[in-house]
Amino acid sequence: MPDTKKFIENLSGAGKSIGVLTSGGDAQGMNAAVRAVVRMGIYVGAKVYFVHEGYQGMVDGGDNIKEATWESVSSMLQVGGTVIGSARCKDFRTHEGRLRAALNLVQRGITNLCVIGGDGSLTGANLFREEWSGLLDELVQSGQISEEAAQTHSALHIVGMVGSIDNDFCGTDMTIGTDSALHRIIEVVDAIMTTAQSHQRTFVLEVMGRHCGYLALVSALACGADWVLIPEMPPKDGWEEQMCHKLSENRADKKRLNIIIVAEGAIDQNNKPITTELIKDLVVRCLGFDTRVTILGHVQRGGTPSAFDRILASRMGVEAVLALLEASPGTPACVVSLCGNQAVRLPLMECVQMTQEVQKAMDEKRFEEAVKLRGRSFENNLNTYKLLSHRKIDAELPPSSFNVAVLNVGAPAAGMNAAVRSAVRVGITEGHTMFAVNDGFEGFYKGQIKEIKWGDVGGWTGQGGSLLGTKRTLPAKHIDKIAEQMKIHNINALLVIGGFEAYLGLMELQAARSKHAELCVPMVMVPATVSNNIPGSDLSIGADTALNAITDTCDRIKQSASGTKRRVFIIETMGGYCGYLATVGGLAAGADAAYIYEEPFDIRDLQSNVEHLTEKMKTSIQRGLVLRNENSSENYTTDFIYQLYSEEGKGVFDCRKNVLGHMQQGGAPSPFDRNFGTKIAAKAMQWISKKLKEFYREGEGRVFANSEDSACLLGMRRRALVFQPVVQLKDETDFVHRIPKEQWWLRLRPLMKILAKYKTSYDVSDSGQLEHIVRLRAKDISSI
Repeated sequence: MPDTKKFIENLSGAGKSIGVLTSGGDAQGMNAAVRAVVRMGIYVGAKVYFVHEGYQGMVDGGDNIKEATWESVSSMLQVGGTVIGSARCKDFRTHEGRLRAALNLVQRGITNLCVIGGDGSLTGANLFREEWSGLLDELVQSGQISEEAAQTHSALHIVGMVGSIDNDFCGTDMTIGTDSALHRIIEVVDAIMTTAQSHQRTFVLEVMGRHCGYLALVSALACGADWVLIPEMPPKDGWEEQMCHKLSENRADKKRLNIIIVAEGAIDQNNKPITTELIKDLVVRCLGFDTRVTILGHVQRGGTPSAFDRILASRMGVEAVLALLEASPGTPACVVSLCGNQAVRLPLMECVQMTQEVQKAMDEKRFEEAVKLRGRSFENNLNTYKLLSHRKIDAELPPSSFNVAVLNVGAPAAGMNAAVRSAVRVGITEGHTMFAVNDGFEGFYKGQIKEIKWGDVGGWTGQGGSLLGTKRTLPAKHIDKIAEQMKIHNINALLVIGGFEAYLGLMELQAARSKHAELCVPMVMVPATVSNNIPGSDLSIGADTALNAITDTCDRIKQSASGTKRRVFIIETMGGYCGYLATVGGLAAGADAAYIYEEPFDIRDLQSNVEHLTEKMKTSIQRGLVLRNENSSENYTTDFIYQLYSEEGKGVFDCRKNVLGHMQQGGAPSPFDRNFGTKIAAKAMQWISKKLKEFYREGEGRVFANSEDSACLLGMRRRALVFQPVVQLKDETDFVHRIPKEQWWLRLRPLMKILAKYKTSYDVSDSGQLEHIVRLRAKDISSI
C-alpha cells in the first residue's frame, strides 16, 4: 500500500495571497487565530493581508487592507477582543458594496479569505464567493480591471473560523471565545457567592445568549446553580412554584445562598421573555428572600483569552491556511472546527443551515428538536444538569441496597471535588448509598470511610484541591485490610478519581481479586491529574486549570521581559516525564521552545535554540520564553540550560529562570475542569449502576464481578468518552516513566515550532477531509 502521509513541506503558498478579517461581535481568542493565520501563511510562502474593521475595511479598501509581517502579530496572543478591529457592515449587504470589496481584493491579488466571526459573517462570505465571478465580469465591463486580471483571480476560496462567545454555531463543539466567556462568568459567580453567603441572599444572574443557552447552562453546571433558564428549554407551566419550592428546600438544608442563572434570551412555553426582574419579584413575593440582580453584560466579552481558546484558535488558524492551500475552484466554503480534540473541516453552509434550523424549531415551539440540533455537546450538558438538579426524596428513590465508595488517589488536581459532588448526587439519584473515603487508599485501609449525603457536597464544584484528601499510597501492601474494610462497610462498587497511582491502584485491586472475593465488585477510574499522563485518556481533570496557571504566569513574565528588553526566561513546568504542560503551555503562551522527555534533545539543539533567539533579538521582538518540563533530561537541568543560555547569549541577551512548582496544582478549577469533572463522574456512576444490576447474584444476595470489563478506566478518546478495561491498557503504558506510549498532543509540537519561526516537518495527513454534519438520531445520542 503506498504511503498516503501528507507533509507541510509539500504544500506551498508561493504566489498566493490570503486576507484575514474578524467580523461581527468580538470574542477572546480571535487574535490568536489571526496570529496563527499570518504566521502559517508566511511560513508556507504566501502573502498575508490584514483586513481591518471587518467587511467595512474590505469595502473601503485603502489603508484598511495592509500586508502583515511576522513581527506585526507579536504580543497579540494574550490580548482579548480583536486587534484588527471588527464592525457590523451595512455596505457589504448591498451588491454595490460587494463590488467595491471585490475590486479591492483583486487589486491586491487576494483570492483566499479567512473569515473569523459568527454565522452572519460566514453567510456573508459564502454569498460573496457565489457572486465572485459575476462581480469580476461587472468590473471588467466597467473597465476597472482587465480581462487578464479576472482570469488570474477567477476563483475565491473561503475558510471560516467561528468566533462567538455564545457557542451558538452548529457543527462545532466549541467556538472561539466561549471558554474565556465562561471564565469571566465563573470568576463573577465565585465572587458573588462569598457575599451572598455572608447575607443569606439570592442572586439572579443574567448571562449573554440571546438565542443560545450554552453559557447559562454550562456556568450553572460549573457553579452548582439552583435554577437555570435557557431559550432551548423553556420551563414547564407552574415552574414558578417549583422554583420557589426548590429555593426554600435548599435554604432549609442549611444552604445560605441561592444562585439563579438566566440567559438573556430565556423564554417560557409561550415564547414570552423571562427577565431577571420578573424572577426577582417572584422570589421576593413568594419567599421574602433578600434578592439581588446582576447583569454581566460585556464583561463576558472582555479580558484575556483562556489557555483553551488560545490553543483552539491557534490550531484552527493553522488548519484554515492548510484548507486554503488545498482548495480547488470547486471546493465549497468550509469552516474549521474541533470535534472532541480533533480538527475537522465542515461545509460552511451545512453548518449555517443547521444553526438557522435551531432558531426555527424554537420559534415553532419544537424545543426538544432544537436541543438535538444544537449537537451532542449541548445535549450532554443538559442531560447532566437535569440529572444533578433534581433532588429526589426518599419516597421517590428506587429501592437499592448497594453501597458505592468514592475516593481520590494521587496528587490533588483542580476539579476533583466537582467530580466527587457529581458522583455522590448521581449515585443518590440512582438509589445507592454513597460512602466517602478520606486520604485515598491509606484512609481506606485505616477505615476512614463514612456515608456522604446530598447536602454534604453542596458548593464543592468551585473548590480547588481535594476535599476528601488524597495520598499517593498504593493498595498492594494493605490489600488484606482494604478487603476487610470493604466487608465491614459492605462496599459493592468503587469509583476512584485520581492520577497514575489511581491507575496502578486499580490494577493492583483487580490482581488481588483471586485472593479476596470482597474485591470482586465493579470498579471504575476517572483520570484526574495536572500532568495529563494517564493511558486511555486524551485529557484528565485538572490539566486545564494547570495550563491556565502556566499561561497566566508566562503572560506576566513576557510583560516583564518586554519592559527590560533583550531578556530570555527559562520556565520549568510540572508533569513528571509527561511533556503535555510544557508543550501545550508553550503553544498557549507563545514560547520559543519547549524541552520535553518525549522528544530527546542534545547540546546541538540547545545551541541552535540560542542562535535562533540571537536572531530574534535583532528584530523588534526583544524577548524570549523557553519552557522546560521538570524531567525532560537528567543532565540538561533547568540550571544547566539557564547557565548555557546566559553564557552563549552574553552581549546579546540576558537570562532569568523561574520554577513554577505547586502553583500549577492549586487554585479554583477552571470552568472546563468543573464541567469535565461533573460530566465524566456522572457517566461513571451510571456505568456503576448498570454493572451492579448486571453482576448482582440473586441466589447469593451479593454482587460478584470478576471479569476484565468490570474494572475500567473512563477516558476521553478523540471524540467520545470510552470505558476501557485497565488490563487492556497495560500494553499502552510506559510504567517506568509513568506515561502512555502514544500521546496525541505530540502532534501539536510542530505547530508550536512553526509559530515560533522554526523550519520543521509537520504531518498534516490527519486534516484535509471535508466531513458532513452528522444528524444524530435519538438512539445514537444515548450511546455518547
